[in-house]
This record gives sequence, C-alpha cells and structure tokens, in this order.
Amino acid sequence: MRIWGADGALQLDENSFTMRAAATYLVTFAGSAKQSQTFSAPGCNTTNSVAILVPIGAYSDNARQHEAAMQDNGTVIVYNYMTGNSAVMNVSSGTMRLIVVRFK
Repeated sequence: MRIWGADGALQLDENSFTMRAAATYLVTFAGSAKQSQTFSAPGCNTTNSVAILVPIGAYSDNARQHEAAMQDNGTVIVYNYMTGNSAVMNVSSGTMRLIVVRFK
C-alpha cells in the first residue's frame, strides 16, 4: 500500500514499518520449582523483536504470568517466575502462547 500526503509527498509505502509473527509456541510449566525453557526465534534479537505471552484456557490459583526474555542470539527464554525480584517465591504453572513479533 502507498499513501501520499496532502502535499503529494509519499508518506507510507511497502518499505515502511512492518511487523510479523516470527515464531509462536505453546509453553507449559508444571510443578512448583522455578524453571525456564528456551525457544528458537531465528533472525530475532532485542533490537528488532519482542516476545509476549498470552494466557490460553482457564486460570487456576497457580496460573500466574510466565515471563519472556528476548535474547540477542535468536532465542527467547521463558521463565515460570518473575526474575526481577528474587524474594518472590511464586511460580506459574499451566500453558501460555509465546508469540515473537519481529518488526522492520
């Protein structure tokens, strides 16, 4: 798609900002121990991608938010606990959808 402004100058074209789902996985954790899993996202890194987790299914008392961390080597690490505060002992269980979005 191409869009021109009122002055006739090209504002948006096929080379403008785009994004796409580069990888998607189901991530499942079980048990009460702190764990992590690593997933492949070729061509993705911290400067061109984001990783998000979306809950699927019904929540239980132990279904808390997993945490995703995009890496610079084309991988994403998903934790079943919040890594920013070592005092938090809660862990998450259940399944969530990992989506890696790459932008141009």
